[in-house]
Amino acid sequence: MIFLAAAMASLAGCRTNSGAGTKKLEQKTYHLRGRIVAVGGNGAAEPGHIVVDAGAIPGLMEAMTMSYKLVDPTVASELHVGDVITARVVVDEDAAGPLNPRLDQIVVVGQAKPDTKPPVQYHVPAPGDAVPDFKMVNQSGKQIHLGQFRGKVLLVTFIYTRCPIADFCPLMSSNFAEIDKGLAANKSFYARTHLLSVSFDPEYDTPKVLRSYGGAHTGRFTDEDFAHWDFAAPSVAELPKVEEWFDVGVTGSSADVASIQHSLSTVLIGKDGKVIAWYPSNEWKVPEVLAEIEKAAG
Repeated sequence: MIFLAAAMASLAGCRTNSGAGTKKLEQKTYHLRGRIVAVGGNGAAEPGHIVVDAGAIPGLMEAMTMSYKLVDPTVASELHVGDVITARVVVDEDAAGPLNPRLDQIVVVGQAKPDTKPPVQYHVPAPGDAVPDFKMVNQSGKQIHLGQFRGKVLLVTFIYTRCPIADFCPLMSSNFAEIDKGLAANKSFYARTHLLSVSFDPEYDTPKVLRSYGGAHTGRFTDEDFAHWDFAAPSVAELPKVEEWFDVGVTGSSADVASIQHSLSTVLIGKDGKVIAWYPSNEWKVPEVLAEIEKAAG
């Protein structure tokens, strides 16, 4: 557990008290995806903690295995060694660096124990995968389906309009707004591309709600015609299949918005209806994705 020891030493937050007043720490969040190695109380992890073998967390650390405190310790009972999770890493930062790492918004996207596997098994979008022709209803109350965008390069992301986490859904919508403006600067690319934001909260995100949310993010409000960027939601019955295929882990209930937790998924789909690239976090950058879109549309 060398990596674990090193990580804990760098992020545990040990500081020498100089006797001066305590400076207010800045809180920052990052996105983690990894496999659980130990759950608190089994000797390998402290109670209220889990040990995760995670990939690199840009801006925070390289890929490593380390212990994280759970913001809500009660979720430990729902986690198992071998589960693949996505989560929000919250750290406090001062001049010396990050400290006190903890996990929040945990979503299990791959369960390890056969007796706990849900009826829906998540699929990881890979280049070359043919995207199913899922149907949904857009901001204008019209039924659309993914197959209708064949012949165009389609960028799809998943959101819900009441998301309070600034670097989750609001960031995805802000990124899409930048991409929309970037593509609009070249009429040729604009005509050969399309954007689609899919809500996984169809009970609340009705066409009226999506229309208002979409118009606010394009900046055209009631003047928006949504010709290049649709906001849509599958039916409640179809939603689990969509979440499964695009690897969108969602827990909680629409009736209790505070209970909703989710992972992220943004997919670039080619003119042939097949996956070009999959971005499973909030770390993708607009210029890079915009370049990929233009390359595929060129």
